[in-house]
Formats: sequence, structure tokens, C-alpha cells
Amino acid sequence: MRQVSKSLVVIVDADAIVAQAFPKDSNHERAMEISNRLNALEARVIYPVTAILEAVTVLQARLNSGATAYGVAEVFSNPEIQTSEVNQKTYIKALSYFNVSTSKKNTMFDCVIMAIAKENNATAIFSFDKLYRKRGFKLASEL
Repeated sequence: MRQVSKSLVVIVDADAIVAQAFPKDSNHERAMEISNRLNALEARVIYPVTAILEAVTVLQARLNSGATAYGVAEVFSNPEIQTSEVNQKTYIKALSYFNVSTSKKNTMFDCVIMAIAKENNATAIFSFDKLYRKRGFKLASEL
């Protein structure tokens, strides 16, 4: 098992999971470059279970790629991959990022990512969504 940096913590959003798993995704090459960079930096990478579920759903339903969806779901059963569950504390924190005037592009899934990032004092969020930067988070592409 490789040594993991204690200082760099990155939370991964569903769009980054999809981009890595789906070669036809417009962000695939960038996602692979960022992933390789995070490995080189020995970052501690955390995958929220909600992001995994969202990514698997997108791959299966919208991109009609059942085999890829299954493969992604199976990968995250590996105990060496750090996942993060959503408990009531995380959910309540996520609600603080969500409100009635929230744009349809700012989903509750995104709010959970931000809550988990805060809980883990994350250095960055691995996503292509500019929302996170607007909310004061650094993106993994900036590392």
C-alpha cells in the first residue's frame, strides 16, 4: 500500500468519477491527468458514497453504459479505497449549503460534497463544476 499524504485531502465528486470511467466524456483526459497528479502528490482521496451512487446512476441511465456502471460500483468495494458515508451530522451540514433559491445545477449531492470537504478539512474537491470554487473551495485541478 502506498504512503498517503496527511496534508493533501481531496474529496471526489461524481463528475470526476464519470470522467475517469467513461473515455468518451469530454473531461476524460483532464480527469486522468488530475488523477495521476493526485497519485504523484500522494493525496488522501475520499469518495463520498453519494458521489459513487450518482456516478453509477449517470453511467447506467444517461450514458447507457451498464458494464461501465457495474465496473465502477465494484471498484469501490475495495477496502483500500477510502469512502465516506453520510450520517445525520453530514446531512445537516449539507443542508446549510442548500436553500430554496439554489440553482438546479447546485444539487443536494453537491451540498453533501461540500459538507464532507469541510468535515475532512479538504485541500480540494476533484470536480469540473465551478460551483465549488464559487463557494470558496479549491479544485483539484489547481493543485
